[in-house]
Amino acid sequence: MNTIVLLSVLGITAMLSDILGFKKYIWSIILMGLGASLFITWIEWTLPGMYSGLIYEDNMVYSDSYSVAFSGLILTLVTIWFIISRDQYAPGNEFNASDNYALVLFATVGALLLTCYWDLSLLFLGIEILSIPLFILAGSRKHDLASNESSLKYFLMGAFATGILLFGITLIYGACGSFKLPDIASYVTSNNGNLPVMFYTGVLLIMVGLGFKVSAVPFHFWTPDVYQGAPMFVTAFMATVVKTAAFAGFFRLFSTCFTSINSGWSLTLSLIIAATILVGNFLAVYQTSVKRMLAYSGIAQAGYILLTILVLNGETKTALLLYLASYSFATLAAFTVLYHVTKTKSEDSFDAFNSLGKTNPFLAFIMTVAMLSLAGIPPTVGFFAKFNLFATVLRADMNNIWLIGVAVLGSLVSVYYYFKVIINMYAKEGQTSTDIKLNFTYKTVLVVLVGIIVLLGILPGYILGISKL
Repeated sequence: MNTIVLLSVLGITAMLSDILGFKKYIWSIILMGLGASLFITWIEWTLPGMYSGLIYEDNMVYSDSYSVAFSGLILTLVTIWFIISRDQYAPGNEFNASDNYALVLFATVGALLLTCYWDLSLLFLGIEILSIPLFILAGSRKHDLASNESSLKYFLMGAFATGILLFGITLIYGACGSFKLPDIASYVTSNNGNLPVMFYTGVLLIMVGLGFKVSAVPFHFWTPDVYQGAPMFVTAFMATVVKTAAFAGFFRLFSTCFTSINSGWSLTLSLIIAATILVGNFLAVYQTSVKRMLAYSGIAQAGYILLTILVLNGETKTALLLYLASYSFATLAAFTVLYHVTKTKSEDSFDAFNSLGKTNPFLAFIMTVAMLSLAGIPPTVGFFAKFNLFATVLRADMNNIWLIGVAVLGSLVSVYYYFKVIINMYAKEGQTSTDIKLNFTYKTVLVVLVGIIVLLGILPGYILGISKL
């Protein structure tokens, strides 16, 4: 809760920076605030209560090892995002930095709420606080029709998904008479085998609403156009922070309340997972835009991550955290390289990467590591995260072997379009400009990202060993 309050104050400070005349210092102030938030999160992680799984509980919020771990990941991603996106919001660009930074901070508050909610009403509020700023950010390039289209589509589809989610919450409340997760869990346990149709309908509608947020098929159709039209680093924020928060909220609800009725919704979710993996990967093959390819890649990755919702146990908590971390770090690195290539070439096609290996070996290397990790190729952390996830699902239930087969097929398909970027950088001739300039900060952050991706791939035991989830 301390980090939520601190980030809320930071967001208000960013809003007032124009009026009070300290706009030029707001980026530094935000980074210091995020550093303080990470320090608070680290302190919470080291508390003795962490080993028993509980730090703090009230009627609305439940702070435990799970919430602290995912809050730490979200805050780390947001901190990296503020560093790598600084060029997009530099003075003289078309964006008002203080307004955009305030919206990002408020969205982060919503993301943190999704990690620690203990009441369905707070789940709803967290999703709305996360989503509404992004409706605005997606259309922040005011004179770009694609950006306007992105904002409108995201808003309309988000409104429908929110209505469906709220209707599902209403049905759950109608069946058990409470919004509290422990009360819902007790109701499910005491009435297992005799639950009303209304309750199962509510669970299905909540699954649909959350499926929209994580870009699961068939609720994915907004994703490519929204990702394509939104400003580059807004898309990066949606692909990493938003997806991480949505999955954290998704897993918390289903693992707390619906584990004992897994058989009632597992088939539906299995079909969604298979469709998401296949549709995302096969449609990514036909894209000519790298940004749009990453959108379909994100859809496919959501299919893999949904496997953790299908198998709800202690191991899948760790698998979920590791997979989201590996995906998010690689995606942030990829979007950073794509931003600088697009800024130089004024296009985001695969051909824009031609000869990048010769003209800018550093950026080409960063992009190569990111693509290898997203494809699940050793020695990157993406390989181990995917392997660990598949093994965890099979250990829980061998009947899921057909889904793992689908996931392996999807991974093989993904190698084609991820390696297409690498081939263009090193094997195709082009006129990629040599004037891509990176300052020391950008280079340092990209090196750190690559270091995390490679070192965690070589030494994954450190993550699994320190896990208290």
